[in-house]
Amino acid sequence: MSTSDKVKHMIVSCPTCQGQVVWDSLQKYRPFCSERCKLIDLGEWAADEKIIPGEPVYLDSEID
Repeated sequence: MSTSDKVKHMIVSCPTCQGQVVWDSLQKYRPFCSERCKLIDLGEWAADEKIIPGEPVYLDSEID
């Protein structure tokens, strides 16, 4: 048995559809299962449907 046969790949859930994704450098869209799921997630962030909690940050030009 070669070394590559012994390597186990971690399986993660796609953040969008919860499908199983092999965490591997060959998986082009990881942690997503597909480009579709990646774009859905990006759209949710762009539409402010997803946020990271914290205090808002204002630029100096926005205060005046």
